[in-house]
Amino acid sequence: MSRREYDESDVRVRPGKSSRPRTKTRPQHLDAEAAMVVSVDRGRWGCVLDNDPDRHLVAMRARELGRNPIVVGDQVDVVGDLSGKPDTLARIVRVSERRTVLRRTADDTDPFERVVVANAEQLFIVVALADPPPRTGFVERAMVAAYVGGLQPILCLTKHDLAAESEFAATFEDLDLIIVYGGVEDPVEPVLELLDDKLTALIGHSGVGKSTLVNRLVPDADRAVGVVSGVGKGRHTSTQSVALPLPEGGWVVDTPGVRSFGLAHITPDDVIQAFSDLADAIENCPRGCTHLGPPADPECALDNLPGKELRVAAIRRLLVALNSNDPWFRGNSDA
Repeated sequence: MSRREYDESDVRVRPGKSSRPRTKTRPQHLDAEAAMVVSVDRGRWGCVLDNDPDRHLVAMRARELGRNPIVVGDQVDVVGDLSGKPDTLARIVRVSERRTVLRRTADDTDPFERVVVANAEQLFIVVALADPPPRTGFVERAMVAAYVGGLQPILCLTKHDLAAESEFAATFEDLDLIIVYGGVEDPVEPVLELLDDKLTALIGHSGVGKSTLVNRLVPDADRAVGVVSGVGKGRHTSTQSVALPLPEGGWVVDTPGVRSFGLAHITPDDVIQAFSDLADAIENCPRGCTHLGPPADPECALDNLPGKELRVAAIRRLLVALNSNDPWFRGNSDA
């Protein structure tokens, strides 16, 4: 009997699950709809379709997005159940590139950046002129974060019936800073005019009247918070940001009261680059220049700009604030 020749066709190997190659092809989700993130709560994101507060839904993150943070203000694409009915869940499959970003760190030694709000056009810095007394350092650091992130800072003063504002406001007059009054005795219309059809983030120390201002801007704020943050796992607290719709259009992002505003991710060059009339000048500065002027930087090019002396001095105050974080040791409750 002849001996049989064997070849590979005689061997049958059933591949195990671990040996099956995974496809790198990902679905394109051509049916996805655009939405804006208005709240975040432990793995669930509240979103509104087409910027319409009445088209609210809850979404989870698609696995292919990884662990990159998705924050309030992000423009996203969603698929799945978009009805927004109770107990339904959509899926975020894409996050658009951010136009602006408000970032902060826990303190100036923390290298980890936290994105507070994405795509906001304005930053309302709410400051009380008394009880608690204002601190220029916090305002200047918030302004630095706004300028570097591409937001327009606006100073909103409250409680000016308890103290004069002239000296405090004069500190910022050479920075072209818009100033508006938002106390309980002030008409709310000028504030609403600045917020009209824009996405605006509100920040401030606890106790300055930020929540009171939000309640005046959004009469149904308590109900609105319950809607946009009702994402199935919790509710809005003072530790979360939430975007609230304004009656005449636009959104305000109510952020938690902060104790300090860390800027570990920002350099002096970043600050100067945010001012178009000064950005080119620092190209002539020596390497390592901190732009603070003499005696620290005797060859800083900002000292050679005729007619810009007051503006340069004001921006150097921002640079000084960048290097000195003054924590705010006050309670977490917001008045």
